[in-house]
Amino acid sequence: METLLVKIFATALTLSQVTTAPEAITTRFDREADQPRVAALLRAGCTHIRKAFDIEDINLDDLIATAMDDPQAIGDSKAFRGINFADLLTAYREFCKNEQVPTPAVDLADVIDFYNKALTDLPDHTKLKGLKLPGASVVLDRKGERFAEVFEENQRRVWVVLADIPEHVQKAFVAAEDKRFYEHKGIDERGLIRAFIANLANSGHPQGGSTITQQVVKNLLVGEELTYERKIREMVVASRVEHTLSKAEILELYLNSVYVGRGAWGIELAARSYFGKTAKDLTLEEGALLAGLVKGPNYFSPDRHPGRAQERLAYVLSRLREDGVIPAGKGSSRRLPALPTMVAYERPHRDIGFHFVDQVAREAQSVAGIEAITANSYTVRSTISPSLQRATEEALQEGLWRYERDAGRLQFRGPEASLAKAVQRLEAQRTTDDKKPAWQEALANARLPLYDVHWTPAVLVEKPTGKKGERWRVGLVDGRILPLSLDNGLAQRKLALYDVILVRVVEGGGKNKGAARAELRVRPVVQGTVVALENKTGRILAMAGGFSYPLSQLNRATQAVRQPGSAIKPLSYLAALGKGLQPNTLVEDDEITLPPIGGGRDSWTPKNYDGSSGDTLTLRRAIENSRNLATVHLLDGGIEKKPEASLNRLCDLALEAQIYRECVRYYPFVLGAEPVRPIDLAAFYAAIANEGTRPIPYVVEEIDRDGEPIYRHQSANVPITSVDHAAFYQLKSMMQGVLARGTARSIAHLAPYVAGKTGTSDDENDAWFVGFTNDVTVAVWVGYDNAGGKRRTLGGGSTGGHVAVPIFESVIQASWAHVAPKTALAPPSPEARRQLTCQSVDLDSGEVQRRGGITECFRIDRRGKIVDTQYRLLSHQSAFAKHGDDDDEDRPVRSRRRERADSDDRPARARRAHVERGWQWYGQREWRPSPWGQVFFWGR
Repeated sequence: METLLVKIFATALTLSQVTTAPEAITTRFDREADQPRVAALLRAGCTHIRKAFDIEDINLDDLIATAMDDPQAIGDSKAFRGINFADLLTAYREFCKNEQVPTPAVDLADVIDFYNKALTDLPDHTKLKGLKLPGASVVLDRKGERFAEVFEENQRRVWVVLADIPEHVQKAFVAAEDKRFYEHKGIDERGLIRAFIANLANSGHPQGGSTITQQVVKNLLVGEELTYERKIREMVVASRVEHTLSKAEILELYLNSVYVGRGAWGIELAARSYFGKTAKDLTLEEGALLAGLVKGPNYFSPDRHPGRAQERLAYVLSRLREDGVIPAGKGSSRRLPALPTMVAYERPHRDIGFHFVDQVAREAQSVAGIEAITANSYTVRSTISPSLQRATEEALQEGLWRYERDAGRLQFRGPEASLAKAVQRLEAQRTTDDKKPAWQEALANARLPLYDVHWTPAVLVEKPTGKKGERWRVGLVDGRILPLSLDNGLAQRKLALYDVILVRVVEGGGKNKGAARAELRVRPVVQGTVVALENKTGRILAMAGGFSYPLSQLNRATQAVRQPGSAIKPLSYLAALGKGLQPNTLVEDDEITLPPIGGGRDSWTPKNYDGSSGDTLTLRRAIENSRNLATVHLLDGGIEKKPEASLNRLCDLALEAQIYRECVRYYPFVLGAEPVRPIDLAAFYAAIANEGTRPIPYVVEEIDRDGEPIYRHQSANVPITSVDHAAFYQLKSMMQGVLARGTARSIAHLAPYVAGKTGTSDDENDAWFVGFTNDVTVAVWVGYDNAGGKRRTLGGGSTGGHVAVPIFESVIQASWAHVAPKTALAPPSPEARRQLTCQSVDLDSGEVQRRGGITECFRIDRRGKIVDTQYRLLSHQSAFAKHGDDDDEDRPVRSRRRERADSDDRPARARRAHVERGWQWYGQREWRPSPWGQVFFWGR
């Protein structure tokens, strides 16, 4: 007994039932008791099929006799390999001729077993009723231009109702795929016979004889596995579908589910992809071409094989003539019809914003109640600025690579790909007319794994011969060949000819003007995130959730929390200013031990970054140089009278500002021990820029379906009412000083336009810089993922000023180029101005003076006088007791030197131009006090 014959007769048993008694299909038989019934069904089915052969004018007996005389006459079709034709003839005599055979060729028990197994756990056909297939949604950028398409794998479609598909297009698909669609009940036995005969004659491109209903079932319910089991399931479910759905419903599902090439599923997207129009505007010839492609989108592709596409078009048009859709004789010619005019095919390509688009999908679900953005075809207007997004990703990728290079942590693990085989194949196919070298064509067609990394792919085309000064040379897609700069020998030992690597192209300059070179770039292990949001609205303009989306889909801006370190300190200074302290209030930067909280047993003794202590600083100088001890001293009387009460106030303020959803009350919180999401920290800094109005970050402006809006974002900024405008402005001015003189002084040239704060957590596990202009806030975090709960340090000295600030500078410069112009930070609002007056003060002592120093804005009382809090936290005597009576003159100089050494973020050395603090250059060597805030102008 042949297994193949069992499968054939199990399939015949299925076909017999769906063609003779589709309303009463049995899906399970008893192995012993039902054999007579199964035999009867096989005989009934054979009788039915013989009639179909007669209708098709095919003599079944003659066909079988031919096969018995010469089995090779049926060709070399895979469908007939392994069949014992003697057994097949015996079975035919038994079930179709009703003859008695001495030894049955088919064991019906085995047939029943196979049949029962094939029909176990059939899919629910009723779910096709009213089914709308997943669609491709379009994401627009902030200007309303197309940015991205979002769709499930193999589901790039736009659903269209049958009424919007022209009748001639519907008829073209029916003519091409299922001539008797409106007559059969799911299975067309005559179509099966035609396919059977065609396969006997032509073994090259087999036909299946499946109806449109069967194709819908195959595509949506039972899968495309090429087995007898699948075919059996497909026929039974197709028969059931015909009793559940109307022909119109089946055809609508079919026209929206078929793959037609050019990355398009369904008639609507196919019409757009091939002809640049909607399905309702398709001509008959255009519809006929698309209908012909369903049989083999790649094989009949008009882009790759126009001759085959013409032959297939001619076939579909001839079927339409037979059906009377096209008048007889019209267009009939021995010549192949010309292909309809098509639009150029541009393969959908995007290399930026993958983490951002993921956030769009999540937000659409959370705020608009859309279960999945791919469940339908939506148009989503987002907040993204594509040019800033690209610049942000480039800055982060280059910054992470630069950190690992400078820290000596780069590890070259191998090339991105090898094109050796592709180059060999292309060279074997080359002709004398080919102008491009094989390596260039191979590189242009290569699909690299890191499709969102913005370094340049290059292929190694020349090896060094060993002579002194010779280097690898790489080829670029544009055809240029450049020398390659390698940072270490390890990479060179792992390279081979035609390997693909990533490089940064450095154009020639200086003495080597015109000579460009390629610098090797290596994937870093360190991670990072950057988020840029609009201060007034909360629109997220750019978001890089990690080094590369293919390597990690985790969006570290919104889905991860990390310790902010000193980047949280502005919260403490805001609370202190809100309680009436002034920027020139003196605070001790001395050792302090805070008592246990709530009657506990553990007190807390913090340390400065470098372990030093013993100075006295103004609040301004304390935040500029990020002094831990000075910040902690604010808990003891600077915010509330008692440390525990101060901590409670900070937690309340953090919750009001929505930095945290809940606040764990423990002292290290004030130095950044409580992890925070970068997006939440960015929103808090935007609130400082806005003088107390916190924006709600978002990425979705509007969602439309079929041209109708189903969601629109409503602005929902949150005022932080427990602190007034004056305190927020004072804090903003103090944070400008972080750039001018403090831990971010490597970008001091940006101080007139930017305020911000560095942050570094314990053991340099996290490096931060968050800063803002009048328009945009940018938060940068760098660190290693805590995989497996293990923390990995960035290494000694790898602080926010070293690691995060350079990335921030690149992004903020891009924001000025692409989002809002570069402007000096705004003066206080009218609300803050009514509470403030500005005076010139000595930077270190905070003493008001008539000229020189810096301009500081002070809170005033109802009579317009400055509220003097300079010695509120410690007396005049104790403030200078540490320095001695004769040391006052030298103290500011010593203090500046110490503060520069004590910085918790020690930036690289930089040449600093002369600065006139708080004065503006008006030309002709004339300086005047700036009217508001602290403004820095460098050089002349």
